[in-house]
Parts: sequence; structure tokens; C-alpha cells
Amino acid sequence: MRFNGVRTAALIAALSALLLAAGWVLGRAAGLTIALLIALVTNGVAYFFSDRIALRSMRAHPVGEVEAPVLYRLVRELANASRQPMPRLYVSETMQPNAFATGRNPRNAALCCTRGILRMLDERELRAVLGHELSHIHSRDILVSSVAAAIATVITYLSHLAIFLPVGRDDDDGPGLLPALLMLVLGPVAAAVVQMAISRTREFAADASGARLTGDPLALASALRKIEAGTRAMPLPQDPELASTSALMISNPFQGAGIGMLFSTHPPTADRIARLENMASD
Repeated sequence: MRFNGVRTAALIAALSALLLAAGWVLGRAAGLTIALLIALVTNGVAYFFSDRIALRSMRAHPVGEVEAPVLYRLVRELANASRQPMPRLYVSETMQPNAFATGRNPRNAALCCTRGILRMLDERELRAVLGHELSHIHSRDILVSSVAAAIATVITYLSHLAIFLPVGRDDDDGPGLLPALLMLVLGPVAAAVVQMAISRTREFAADASGARLTGDPLALASALRKIEAGTRAMPLPQDPELASTSALMISNPFQGAGIGMLFSTHPPTADRIARLENMASD
């Protein structure tokens, strides 16, 4: 828990520093002040409203036990086994198989499954996926990803503003051409790298702890194979609203290949499956 707290502080500090740097490059002292205010507001919004933002981006709706008895039974069983509160349960009607957890702590957490994953997985595989998502909640690392995604998105937007600024002026009031171009190109990349580093570690850890919770690492491996095939067949559109939520999902919801996979917030599915199979053989 202490490590998670230090990791959270370091991640938010790194991304906030990038945000302040973008403000300085784009507007000097005034831009720095504005960026500082944006950083404070963004962190506050991510802390208090990350769950609502993520659920809204996937057009998720709450479901009751009558509507989803199997989902409730499995989540309740796993929550009781880990001695943690039961999260609020949501369903997104998208047919891509995926799932995510969100919220600032276990008592304010929500767990969302897509209609696609509920139809694609058998009960054993679904239980394994729910164990993975509950592990995210119980380790309190979903807040890290929510804040990281929010700040990274703001950095990307600020970097894109460089296109519209009168760069290259001779006076001292505006940014020069080179700093603005560097911010335009490197700002989003730097934010993505920081976000990616923590998110990949987070996924491996949730795979392992989720498999221990369910006692069935091979079920999660089987689920990941199906989910990977489903997300490739039905990728979600790459818009900014979904991009902020994508890091929370159990599998990358976008179709990526080649160099695009280098900046994925998710580790390669084959690597995750190999680790789970090694767990099962130990």
C-alpha cells in the first residue's frame, strides 16, 4: 500500500510537470499559471469524477441483480472472498468484449462489463475477468490510471494548440518555433510513455493477484485469448473520450499493430498468457 502511494505521487508529479512544461512553452509565465490551474482542476476532477467520466464514455448503465444474476453472484462471491466492499455494477451495450473498473477507492468503485464479454465468455472465464478487475479495485490503482489518463489527455490538447499559435515571433511574448514544434511532437509521446509504464505494470499485477483470488490462472488466460480476438475483430473508434478510458480496460480496445503497440497502455496479450500459464504450472 505504501508503494502504491509513492507510485501514485510520482506518476501524478511527472505528468503534472509535463503539463506545466507545455504551459510554459506555449505561453511563458501566463501559460505556466494557466497550466498550473488546469493541473489542479484536472487532478480534482479525476479524483472525484473519474468513475462517472469512464462510465459515460462507454455509455454504461447500472444493472440490478434481477437483470444480471450471474454477474452479481460472481462479483459478490469474489468480493466476500477478498473481504472488500461490493462495487456498483454496470453494463455497456457495446458488443466488443471488454471490462474495466473505476473509482477512487473500494467504497466508491464501479465495475463495468460490456454486453460482448458477457455473451462471449463462459462462467469460469467471466469469473476470472471479474477477479482481475476486483484486484484493480482492491489495490487502489484505478485512481492512478484515471488521473494519468486525464492529465495525458490535457497535455495532448495543449500540445495540439501549438499549431494555432503565432510561433516564431521575434518578441519575447510567445514561444519560438522550435520549442512549439517539440511540444507538439514530444508532449503527447512523453505523456503516453509515462502512462504506459505504470499501466503495463498494473495489468501484470492485476493478472497475478486476480488469478490468486480465483485460484484459476488458466481461466484468465483463456478469457484473454477470446477478448484479444474480439477486440481485434471489433475495435472501438479512437476518439479522445474513449482514449481516456482505454487504459482502464482489461484489453486494449483499439486496433493496433507495429509501432502503435509500442505505446499501448497494455502489455502484449501473449506475454500475459505466458505468465498465467507459468503460474498454473508452479
